[in-house]
Amino acid sequence: MDTLNNFIMEKFNISENVLKFALKCENEIKDKFDEIDKITEYNQLKVLNAMQKNRLSEAHFAATTGYGYNDLGRDTLENIYADIFHTESALVRPQIISGTHALTVALAGNLRPGDEILSPVGVPYDTLQGVIGIRPERGSLSEYGITYRQVNLLPDGNFDYEGIKKALNDKTKLVTIQRSKGYEWRESFGIEKTAELIKFIKSVKPDAICMVDNCYCEFVDYFEPTDVGADMAVGSLIKNPGGGLAPIGGYIVGKEEYVENAACRLTSPGLGKEVGATLGINSLLIQGLFNAPQVVGGSLKGSVFLSRMFENLGFNVIPKSNEKRADIVQAIQLNSAENVIAFCQGIQKGAPVDSYVTPEPWDMPGYDCKVIMAAGAFVQGSSIELSADAPIKPPYNVFMQGGLSWHHSKIGIIIGLQTMVDKGLVKL
Repeated sequence: MDTLNNFIMEKFNISENVLKFALKCENEIKDKFDEIDKITEYNQLKVLNAMQKNRLSEAHFAATTGYGYNDLGRDTLENIYADIFHTESALVRPQIISGTHALTVALAGNLRPGDEILSPVGVPYDTLQGVIGIRPERGSLSEYGITYRQVNLLPDGNFDYEGIKKALNDKTKLVTIQRSKGYEWRESFGIEKTAELIKFIKSVKPDAICMVDNCYCEFVDYFEPTDVGADMAVGSLIKNPGGGLAPIGGYIVGKEEYVENAACRLTSPGLGKEVGATLGINSLLIQGLFNAPQVVGGSLKGSVFLSRMFENLGFNVIPKSNEKRADIVQAIQLNSAENVIAFCQGIQKGAPVDSYVTPEPWDMPGYDCKVIMAAGAFVQGSSIELSADAPIKPPYNVFMQGGLSWHHSKIGIIIGLQTMVDKGLVKL
């Protein structure tokens, strides 16, 4: 063992057997790392080009307060986002607190009483269910006379095109497409499948607004949903595009009419995008965006590494280590609550923040069972930072995402495995 590996074993209490196994797995995925590096370079240059095109300068880092009129940094950042996503307009605001909030703003801004939402990919993520009214919540869209229907995926995970065609009707105003898997045991939807679905929807109902929940998917591929026909794409800045520096925020990009409708819901009718102070965090949002392709690339490498390790241990994984990725999320079917808890506790041990904390399952609002979450993050709830979470219910799937660098992802994952080995749950 060389100096690096001796340091890993000594400082992080990793056994020689676990480290040798991990290094063997890493060596088996070098070709996938090369593919990720090409996508990372493309996206890095795309971001750089957008910043240069918009003549980004130090003046754009200045703080505004109060109403935020004439916030040049805010306006420039939104123009940069519009150029990166090849859209007419963008709304990028610290007043948007999460991906769910961004989706809520986009939906509420573009729907009116009597309109209907269609999800052609089955039930959306847990927290959005309350927004729509699938799960009764105060202030849900259903309370305003907005209806909802869904078409479940086929047993093989593909779209039910016949069912979608039948579900589209005169009331269908907006189609919401969640690319990432959430807590579902299925593949996330890559850009090709997303394009195929949007094309089909537009062929049946050309005036339907196609909105894509792009959380966890930004900069994973060469293209974004708005490159392949989406009218809007929505996401959180404490996931991929914030690059680990954004302390809060979300984005909505797309056609100018739909983005402005959303802005009028976020602020107020008649004000729209013209107001909203950035309170001195423009530099973090902009630098985070600049870093985002590299951070996403490191996170993807961590996901591939995790997938290969647990494939080699005999567990079911989605996606497999040699498959093309649609997002930064890696799912593993761990088969028992003990395995899930041990893995998540190991990920926590590998965190830079709160590494001494031991996560336990708890009754988290918005979920139908106990959930365990491991995240020692610089930004609370940031899932572009290394984190893992799981609902404690059969078949005990755990979902890992994030990692501000490949090397941190690597050691965190190794500690996760070591914790399972130490508890006698896994044998190498």
